[in-house]
Amino acid sequence: MQITGVTQYDLSHALEGSFEPNWIPGYPQSTHEVGLFELDTDTEHTGYAASPSFAGGLTYDGPLSLFLTGMDPHDVDAVRRKLASVDLIGPRPWHLLMALWDLVGKAADKPVYEILGGSSDPIPAYASAGEVGDVDDRLAWTQARVDEGFEAVKLRVASPEDVRIVEAVRESFPDLEIMVDANKGWAVRVMREEERWSPKTALSVARDLEPLDVRWLEEPLPRHDHESYADLRERTSVPIAGGEFLDDVGECYDLLDAGGVDVIQPDAAIVSGLRGGVGVAAAARERGVEFVPHTWTNGLGFAANLHVMAAVDAPYCEFPMEPPWTPDARDFLLEETFTLDDDGCVAPPDGPGLGVTVREEVLDG
Repeated sequence: MQITGVTQYDLSHALEGSFEPNWIPGYPQSTHEVGLFELDTDTEHTGYAASPSFAGGLTYDGPLSLFLTGMDPHDVDAVRRKLASVDLIGPRPWHLLMALWDLVGKAADKPVYEILGGSSDPIPAYASAGEVGDVDDRLAWTQARVDEGFEAVKLRVASPEDVRIVEAVRESFPDLEIMVDANKGWAVRVMREEERWSPKTALSVARDLEPLDVRWLEEPLPRHDHESYADLRERTSVPIAGGEFLDDVGECYDLLDAGGVDVIQPDAAIVSGLRGGVGVAAAARERGVEFVPHTWTNGLGFAANLHVMAAVDAPYCEFPMEPPWTPDARDFLLEETFTLDDDGCVAPPDGPGLGVTVREEVLDG
């Protein structure tokens, strides 16, 4: 099998309203923008990958075709080396790796998780908020998620004062598993600069969270400051999480070697690729660190991460849920929509490759 070309589709899906993501300060998001990539081969199989995008997109299927045409998608390491050159001179390309595994699985007529050594066992899901909101709003949001069957939620905080949201949710839901995400690792600066925390502030927030029995505090510091992460981890009993938007899979190992996190979260669509994520999970396990990847991208990215989680028996699956950002909105480019089962879990798709089907309508424009 050889890759014969790459075609890019810039997709935009209108949300039924808007919300203000904590990682895009001051920006009301009303559309879901996706860069969809189609890898054609000299066989009947086509592989698909997708990346978060922005209005108008950033077109680079021409350079990708130049680098990848003639490559065997089974030779993942060789393709990754080619993509490293794309990363050097252009946009972050690691999402393309999911298309390779889509092709490999389709050629073998097996789901990717099976090729990677995993099973189809459902994975417990936690509802991942997008906004900060106020106390009343977040209490209502949490109740809605519990009513939907979630047994764990992740709350967003932007400033130290937002700990009061976590306090209120803990008081009202004493048995609920609660994660906390500060979103200080990175930001998209469309409207304004984000509020960064110093190590002193991050420690103060962590200590305020200690009596609230939270599962983890996520990204309280800039993502490249591994030393400060390690120092914070030593000085608080709250588990520290991060790594969702590191530059590449190598930096995941650097973060682990620095002792920076209790939970490492590389997204297969953004950082690690699929087999790279499996390797990071194995290295994390050796160090007593949990592996729970970030999944807030799109339906294809969610599917790719599910295959990785299934391969490594991850303890949790992040399930984005901030209406109007719903499963239907996340998965608009797919024929299928990922939903929870009756036990609050989500299972990897069991069809060949990534196990999902891109809707013909999005390919036809």
